[in-house]
Amino acid sequence: MENKLAELHVHLGGSVDPAVMWEIAHLQGIRLPTKDYWSFVDMITVSRKSVKSLDDYLKLFNWTDLIQSSPTAVERAVYQTIAGAYRKNNITLLEIRFNPMKRNRGGEQDLDQIMMAAIRGLDRASMEYPVKAGIIVCLDRAFERRLNEIIVEKAIKYQDRGVVGVDIAGPASRDFRYSDYGDIYKKAGKAGLGLTVHAGEDNNHESVREVLEYLEPQRIGHGVRATESEGTMDLLADAGTVLEVCPSSNMHTGVIRDMAHMRQVFSSLNSHKIKYTINTDGPEMLTTNLRNEIDLLLKGRLLTESDIARANAMAFSASFIK
Repeated sequence: MENKLAELHVHLGGSVDPAVMWEIAHLQGIRLPTKDYWSFVDMITVSRKSVKSLDDYLKLFNWTDLIQSSPTAVERAVYQTIAGAYRKNNITLLEIRFNPMKRNRGGEQDLDQIMMAAIRGLDRASMEYPVKAGIIVCLDRAFERRLNEIIVEKAIKYQDRGVVGVDIAGPASRDFRYSDYGDIYKKAGKAGLGLTVHAGEDNNHESVREVLEYLEPQRIGHGVRATESEGTMDLLADAGTVLEVCPSSNMHTGVIRDMAHMRQVFSSLNSHKIKYTINTDGPEMLTTNLRNEIDLLLKGRLLTESDIARANAMAFSASFIK
């Protein structure tokens, strides 16, 4: 395979082959709602019938997060994600994000054991494949503040072992405000961690303005709804913030309506000289891969070869991996 690729926005819960997830579930004795493998595949992957919104999409993670909820499962999941990315796409730089508290069964599993397991999976894969890999630890918008503070503490604790950044993800919550996390993000940044945030996806362009003002991240996950406002686009350009764009994911969840809408989004990003990268979000859950995403954009004439090359180069340069 020719060109080396980099991918910065991949969720662990959506990035492990269903066959491996099936094996992990049975090894751990998890009672699944079906004994038919193909029904299980339908249960943890996206289809037009099952996923019509972001909420539908996030519900799929209820199962994948549960199946990955042990040190053994996390280690294997991280290893398989990195190995699969290299074997299928020649991805040589990969950042994997996940929430360790959604893998410890509500406190039943030790959080440090979960973190160390992820690091073991990363180390093993990096020894076997020529891939630079790092872990981004996700806070959750539905968590109370103290739980998110603990997650950041763990990220800082293990930053010399492969944790490279923090993110805020998860379902929308009425009680959540990005502005409440300025001090936490400042602490993480001061410790040397990279900062990215989910915004401009399920919530409008105002969320992008809010994270730029209060969190000052180097990158924003998705961020495509920033194109709803010229002023927000100008702020993004001035800040030099990099968007982690996930085309198929945004189409499946209805954030982007169709190819015509996606063309408008990329046209606006290019005209405002916004920095962006191309990502899958979760290749196995979305039954795609990074090269498929690139082909989609090229065949639909949404981007040119030079646009793709620039986005890939941006992924290498904007990576949190030192």
